[in-house]
Amino acid sequence: MNVHEYQAKELMSEFGIKVLGGKMVTKVDDAVAAAKELGGDCWVVKAQIHAGGRGKAGGVKLAHTLAEVKSHATEILGKTLVTHQTGPEGKEVKRLLIEEGCQIEHEYYVGIVLDRSTSKLTFMASAEGGVEIEKVAQESPEKIIKVAIDPAAGFTPYVGRKLAYGIGLKGETIKKAISFFAGLYQLYIERDCTTAEINPMVTTKDGEVLALDAKLNFDDNALFRQERVVTMRDPDEESKLEREAAEHDLSYISLDGNIGCLVNGAGLAMGTMDIIKLYGGAPANFLDVGGGATKETVEMAFRIILSDPKVEAILVNIFGGIMRCDVIAEGIVSAAKELGIKVPLVVRLEGTNVSIGKKILGDSGMAVIAAEDLKDAAEKAVAAVNS
Repeated sequence: MNVHEYQAKELMSEFGIKVLGGKMVTKVDDAVAAAKELGGDCWVVKAQIHAGGRGKAGGVKLAHTLAEVKSHATEILGKTLVTHQTGPEGKEVKRLLIEEGCQIEHEYYVGIVLDRSTSKLTFMASAEGGVEIEKVAQESPEKIIKVAIDPAAGFTPYVGRKLAYGIGLKGETIKKAISFFAGLYQLYIERDCTTAEINPMVTTKDGEVLALDAKLNFDDNALFRQERVVTMRDPDEESKLEREAAEHDLSYISLDGNIGCLVNGAGLAMGTMDIIKLYGGAPANFLDVGGGATKETVEMAFRIILSDPKVEAILVNIFGGIMRCDVIAEGIVSAAKELGIKVPLVVRLEGTNVSIGKKILGDSGMAVIAAEDLKDAAEKAVAAVNS
């Protein structure tokens, strides 16, 4: 789950991470009122969408007068921003953050992720802040400092000092930065984050260390203990199909291909997508119906897959352990009658009640393309699309 920048900053401030004063608004008049309330002679008008690259797309504007605040708010609200993270369809801006300006001395990058190669939380920091960190990593990897956290010790002042010295901080800002990093680590742990990223973190001319931007992602599996975070969910920023799938306990992610996938088990779903690519195809989605799917769940899965206009064929790959193949077969037949499936349907069944499942499909009169194994299923799905 993602949250907006203004929400991430609310959470960060609770952990002692300094941020600038700001207010979220949804109307132009409220943007001007917010600027008046904040005071000062400089403000930043920021589009609030779940995507990076907002500045390059015209979604972040500096204003030196209230008239400029109004002008920028009018321009950005309702605009569709297209960034490298939104895809070509872009995202409509429905919220703005009106924030105080500040005197920036230097911009840095800092973030925390789980490094799966070491099974440790790892800080990443760079003096090259304010730009795409992916570009820095690709072109100048030596400019990124990485410090792994020992899970037994947690965050220690040593970690903070190594990061601070590594990105070239000096004097009193080192102490403030250590406190900043400690707060970010504590936030990551206590709020079950999967990513905590600040780009840029800045030092100001009066010696402060601030989070000028903020991005937090949260582990969906831990949301049951993060009630406050759940209230921050913005359905407008999520795919309609992904929302509908979540309501029916389906794990669904839309992709760019044309072969719809219906699979039980996340690992098998990933393997299915990989083998489709191996044989020259492109998966249209990740969809895991789980181990306890019912006939109705399978019907809903088909409904969601077929709602994607890019889908030109469907590959069903089921290994029946907890999930029974006959239940899947009944769901397929029911979905075909209800939805009128008109694209080629490749089905590979194996495991519990597989003979019964195959008989149900065979007796249905449906034009199902049967597959013996996963290799066979992928080849037939790709061939069906190409023909």
